[in-house]
Amino acid sequence: MRYHVAHITTRFAEEWQKDIFEQQMGDLGIDTIDGDDYYLPSDVLEGARTQIETLCRETPGVTLLAIEACPDENWNAAWEAEHPVQELPLGIRIVPHCAFGAGHHETTSMMIEQLINYQSQISNIKSQISNNPFRVLDHGTGTGVLAIFAKRLGADYVLAIDIDEKSVENAKENAALNGEEIEVIRGDSIPPSSFQFSPFHLILANIHRNILLANMPAYAAALAPGGELWLSGFYEADCPVLQTAAESHGLRTTEVLENGEWRLMKCQNTAPQSGYAVP
Repeated sequence: MRYHVAHITTRFAEEWQKDIFEQQMGDLGIDTIDGDDYYLPSDVLEGARTQIETLCRETPGVTLLAIEACPDENWNAAWEAEHPVQELPLGIRIVPHCAFGAGHHETTSMMIEQLINYQSQISNIKSQISNNPFRVLDHGTGTGVLAIFAKRLGADYVLAIDIDEKSVENAKENAALNGEEIEVIRGDSIPPSSFQFSPFHLILANIHRNILLANMPAYAAALAPGGELWLSGFYEADCPVLQTAAESHGLRTTEVLENGEWRLMKCQNTAPQSGYAVP
């Protein structure tokens, strides 16, 4: 996959203003930010260039200097040289390459902490569902870090999905590096075949607000009765619209956690859904 890079200078009075701008850029297709360089796939740029230019022009403190093609081999070499193996809890090691989610961003670290705290719950649920596997979905997996943690903590089956081909390759590499077997597929939505007969007990989605909203119906349909959906990658101001969307699909918000400006929302499927096997 070829990439373009937008060279942008920013001068914000508050850190949260930069966070909001970066989230808006993420909504337009930017998948990696390295200092003043904002990277996105070249095929995405074709439809997003005007919106990126408009956002930069209309955001105080932002100056778009140039957008140019980034040779794929040079981009990878530079990224890998500057981002060595990340050492995380439970002995998990992540090589980030070009994918988001090395484990130290506020949203990722919140998810990891909650997964570790959830280990005993995984064991309890597994004892209740007898011979049925405890299934986890990681939507927007990036490096595969959350999927790997879920598998390490006791999940029987983990499906990791990402729209970016390089992220899929990176997640597979990191799973092998950690000796964990996860299924990694490329896609921008959840394939019905992945949950038609066996829904997921836990769904993880650490992406952007708009992607979370667009996929809420699929999350609800793929979630087992009593199962949990964990959403992150958004701010306090995004909570009401996400909660409303979740509730409209039969999911009850049980907890909202915070780390700086970022939030993690937990939802639960409290009603059985017809058409899917119930453990």
